Amino acid sequence: YKGSVRVGGDKFDEAIINYIRRNYGMLIGEPTAEAIKNQIGSAFPGSEIREMEVKGRNLSEGIPRSFTITSNEILEALTDPLNQIVSAVKIGLEQTPPELGADITERGIMLTGGGALLRDLDRLLIEETGLPVLVAEDPLTCVVRGCGMALERMEKLGTIFTSE
Repeated sequence: YKGSVRVGGDKFDEAIINYIRRNYGMLIGEPTAEAIKNQIGSAFPGSEIREMEVKGRNLSEGIPRSFTITSNEILEALTDPLNQIVSAVKIGLEQTPPELGADITERGIMLTGGGALLRDLDRLLIEETGLPVLVAEDPLTCVVRGCGMALERMEKLGTIFTSE
């Protein structure tokens, strides 16, 4: 199986911005959305509800205001992008050859990229797939480092890099 889903950190931030605009009538920027995601965002409901004071611009008054948002609200905001990720993982697993499926059952699914940093995304995927899920060490740079390693070994890897 090969495929890519364009859902991750940026889509999470966009979902938070839209949720706050819709439910609070407030405008926040991407850096604020990212801070919210990093501080109280989660892919799985937790026993502890976290809160964060957020500053933004009230859309009806055009004036800066503060408000408090909870981790449960952020989980609600992230529902659509999280569902897209879960769906893509399940589709990928359904299309995986049996031999690779056996490896995945044994070794697990590896999460990479900025989206992998969302608290409890691994836990959500464990619940949804019943498979082990691991977050890569340094998920933000591991893909590009792996590409660099593959390029260094291009002659040894041979036909992996050619399409015929």
